[in-house]
Amino acid sequence: MKTELHTEWTVGDICRGFTFDANEGRGLYGMSGKLTIQPEYQRNYIYGDGKRDVAVIESVLAGYPLGLMYFVKENDRFEVLDGQQRITSIGRFIGPVGTAFAIERDGHSQYFSGLADDLKEKILAYPLTVYVCEGTPSEIKKWFETINIAGEPLTMQELRNALYSGPFVTAAKRIFSNSQNSRLNRWRHFTPGTPERQEILERALTWAAAAEKTDIDSYMSAHKDDADACALTRYFESVIGWVEGVFGGGNGAPERLLSRKDWGSLYLEYHGNPYSHDEACEWARLLFSDDHVKNQAGIVPYILMGMDEGGAEAKRLLDVRVFDNKTKSRVYEDQTVAARRSGVSNCPLCADEGGKNATRIWKLSEMDADHMTAWSRGGATTAENCQMLCRRHNRAKGNR
Repeated sequence: MKTELHTEWTVGDICRGFTFDANEGRGLYGMSGKLTIQPEYQRNYIYGDGKRDVAVIESVLAGYPLGLMYFVKENDRFEVLDGQQRITSIGRFIGPVGTAFAIERDGHSQYFSGLADDLKEKILAYPLTVYVCEGTPSEIKKWFETINIAGEPLTMQELRNALYSGPFVTAAKRIFSNSQNSRLNRWRHFTPGTPERQEILERALTWAAAAEKTDIDSYMSAHKDDADACALTRYFESVIGWVEGVFGGGNGAPERLLSRKDWGSLYLEYHGNPYSHDEACEWARLLFSDDHVKNQAGIVPYILMGMDEGGAEAKRLLDVRVFDNKTKSRVYEDQTVAARRSGVSNCPLCADEGGKNATRIWKLSEMDADHMTAWSRGGATTAENCQMLCRRHNRAKGNR
C-alpha cells in the first residue's frame, strides 16, 4: 500500500461539481467529477439528520479540524475511502444552490446562499488533510475494513457490503437501502431498523441465507456476481406476504407482533400449514392483552404451533403465570380432606381411573397444579379454577 499526504486541497476544491443522488441518499461526485464520493462498497449517507451535518459545518466555521480523510487513487481519478459523511455534508450545504439544510447564526437559520461573503469564503478555503492511497483492490478493501477509526462505527452489514462489493450488492442496496423506495413503508412493519444503516438489507439476507441453509457471508459470496437482486427480493416478499396472510399487515395488527426479527425462520417452519387469518388475529389480540402471559415474544410461535396441539411445550413459550404456593396449598388441603372423607385418591383423575392409585393420598410435593378450564380456553389462574393432580396425570393432561 502506497500513501501520499495532501494538505493543499480545500473544501472548495473537493466540492467543485458536487452532485447528490436524493433517491439513493448518497453523494456521488466532487472535484469536477474526478472524485467518487460514495463508491458502491461504502455505507449510505447517515449524517443528514439536522445535527451531525450541521455540526460538520459549525466545525469548519470555527476552524476546528475535521480529521484525516483517505482517498484511493486509480489513474487520474479518486475514490473516498474514509470521510464521505463529512464531504457529503459539506457538499450538500454548499451545493449548486446551497439550500439542502441551514445552520443557526445569530439566532437565525441561514443557508449557504444567505451567508455573508466572508463566511462563504472561509468555508470554501478551509484546508483538508487527505491521505491518498494506491494499492490492489484486496488491499483497498482490507484497509477500508480496518481504518474505521473515527465517526460512527460501521455495522456488520456495511462491512459485508464492502467485502463483497459487486453487481449484487449494488442492486440489493438500490432496493433495500434506498430510503425513497415506496415499499419500505410496508416492509418496516415487519422488520425493525433503517435502510441507511443496511438493517433492512441485512434482514432480507438473513432470511434468504437461512432458506439456503447457510449464513449471510456465504450467501453474499455465492451471489456476489449476480446481475440483480430479484431472487432476494422475491423471497423477502414471500416471507412478508405469508405474514400478512396469517396476521395481516400494518392495519390493526399489533406492531410488537409484526416487528420481529425471526419471521424468516418461522416461515421456513410453518408456512406449509393452513391458518385462519381471523382466528390468528383474534388470538394475537387476546394474548397480547392477557396479564397471565409473561413472555409476549412467545405468542406468535404459540399461535403458529397450533396452541393446544403443542401441549406443555407451547405453554412454556408463553411462560404463563402459574398458581402460587399459597393457592396450591389451599387447594391441596381442600381436595385431600374431601378425598379422605370419600375414601378416594386426592388426585381426581386417579380416583376416576380406578386401579392401584384409586385411593392413594398423594403428598403435596408429588402433585402439580392444573387449570380445570384450560388457560388457552379462557380459564383463569385462580383458586376456583385450580385442581391438584398427580404428576403423571398432569403431564398427560398437558400434552393433550
